[in-house]
Amino acid sequence: MSRPPVISERPPCRLYLITPPVIPDLAAFAHDLEAALDAGDVAALQIRLKDADDAAVLAAVAVLKPVAQARGVAVILNDRPDLAARAGCDGVHLGQSDGTVSAARTMMGRDAMIGVTCHDSRELAMDAAEAGADYVAFGAFFPTATKETVHRPDPEILTIWQETVEIPCVAIGGITAQTAGDLARAGADFVAVSAAVWSHPEGPAAGVRALDRALSANG
Repeated sequence: MSRPPVISERPPCRLYLITPPVIPDLAAFAHDLEAALDAGDVAALQIRLKDADDAAVLAAVAVLKPVAQARGVAVILNDRPDLAARAGCDGVHLGQSDGTVSAARTMMGRDAMIGVTCHDSRELAMDAAEAGADYVAFGAFFPTATKETVHRPDPEILTIWQETVEIPCVAIGGITAQTAGDLARAGADFVAVSAAVWSHPEGPAAGVRALDRALSANG
């Protein structure tokens, strides 16, 4: 009698941390980042400073990248593959208006991690996957004060993606410790959070611990 095929289990869902949109004091924030990263399992840090000029973005990367990389956390820069390559980041996250995956790959090299925002669209996600993206991001799943959002996908999009495509998917948008587990169960490989950590009433480390517990319970 032949044995049934072995289906490998999906790795546990992990935390993808995004910086606040404004960092007024880099030294103080680096201290908070150290505490947050030491508090639980964090896979990646996205430096997202939408309104900062190039010099401020590069200064932030110079301070925050060593903190993250010393702890095995990948450093992803939002929007700008040119600055990401210049600053030696591990990857870049592209919005739909931030250029192509192929152009980013040319700038950053074959080993760079390139993610793409795909809102609530499996079609956009498939296009990104076919173009060579390393992950796709769906959201916003919940209302968020971090950025203005229009798209509100159903968690089922994570389930369908997980069942049909190999590259990882990230859930983003208003996620808290109370909702992270549901999105992980739906199929998210990573949950991206910002305010749930940086605005936690007991501090960023407590925010990471709460999310870590929620994701560990799911696993």
